[in-house]
Amino acid sequence: MAARTVLVLGGGVGGLVAVRELRHKLEPHDRVVLVEREPDYLFQPSLLWLMVGRRRRADLSRPMSALLAPGVELVRAEVRGIDPAGCSVGTSAGRLTGDGMLVALGATLAPEASPGFAEAAHNIFTLDGALGCARALEGFRGGRLVVAVAGLPYKCPAAPYEAALLLDDELRRRGVRGPAEIELYTPEPQPMPVAGPAMGEAVSRMLEARSIRFHPRSPIERFEPETREIVLADGARVGYDLLVGVPPHRAPSALRDSGLVNDAGWVMVDPRTLRTSFERVYAVGDATSITLANGKPLPKAGVFAHAEAVAAVGGLAAALAGATSGQAFDGHGYCWLETGEGRAAFADGDFYAEPDPVVALRRPGRVWHAGKVLFERYWLSSGLAHRLSAAALSGAGGLVGVRAEL
Repeated sequence: MAARTVLVLGGGVGGLVAVRELRHKLEPHDRVVLVEREPDYLFQPSLLWLMVGRRRRADLSRPMSALLAPGVELVRAEVRGIDPAGCSVGTSAGRLTGDGMLVALGATLAPEASPGFAEAAHNIFTLDGALGCARALEGFRGGRLVVAVAGLPYKCPAAPYEAALLLDDELRRRGVRGPAEIELYTPEPQPMPVAGPAMGEAVSRMLEARSIRFHPRSPIERFEPETREIVLADGARVGYDLLVGVPPHRAPSALRDSGLVNDAGWVMVDPRTLRTSFERVYAVGDATSITLANGKPLPKAGVFAHAEAVAAVGGLAAALAGATSGQAFDGHGYCWLETGEGRAAFADGDFYAEPDPVVALRRPGRVWHAGKVLFERYWLSSGLAHRLSAAALSGAGGLVGVRAEL
């Protein structure tokens, strides 16, 4: 049998899982090629710990090449254009062509899309932003600390709420919480709205218990670093002494004119198989758009990228062999919500349930925090927490209704 080549675009969670799965499923003489511009893989969930000084820069990343299974080829290049009909991709290192393709380019941070954000805020989705916040906390002795969501959608739906809770914990630990105010502004109607009203109410109560003022339905028009103010869409002005923010996210520009995307620029896929409208071209993770039964989008989160990649590779490998795959993405997902004091809450559930997702939230505890630390260490030591599932972590069977054990 002639050797086949599969191109995987993007070395985030979805891409790394995909190349490992492909290397396992394809024949030894087949080529698995990962195209990624960054030399290092960054474990983004730990940026929030870096933000409050609980991690060092070196703790969060590993060389991309060290996380790849033997036999995976790494092309260090930027993806510049995609031709799904020809199963080829234009890169800064030249054009590559394959027999199959999996797109895992993620979502692009676009701080420039919100006027003044880059100059005003510590961006909690970047290494420099998290480190800048950690340095700023060293000299913070009180005042108004604001967590601001500059636009929707954004990846990791729990991130701004975790940030507020961790910042509260750190200020208490340093003995300066008394003279400090913490406020959170977001366009969302509630925390993590896709998970339903019970989840939102539970997280809101967490914030209230820590005296964190929550301002939902507060879209931001611009940031004014000169006056240290946020200007809301209704014209109201909010002053700040320390500002951390979630920047706007955009679809990767390389997807433009590919024929793969919707009007917003996100890749359209079958929600079960992750196949695009082109044969042998699949897409997973934050670059995709999947609409749930209630009309809301599937959250952009690494756990979904991971599970989608497993399903997509099953389909792609079967298609290359002229067979039918029995694998499908079932919409199940989970996440931790760090609450400080060495504790975390844990949520898991079925996001494909109808008419709404069915999600359970476990009360904060040290065991869930330990689980997140274990997940971080396992991922960065072996490259992939491939068999670490929500069921294994929670011991949960089927979920009935929404439980908010708080």
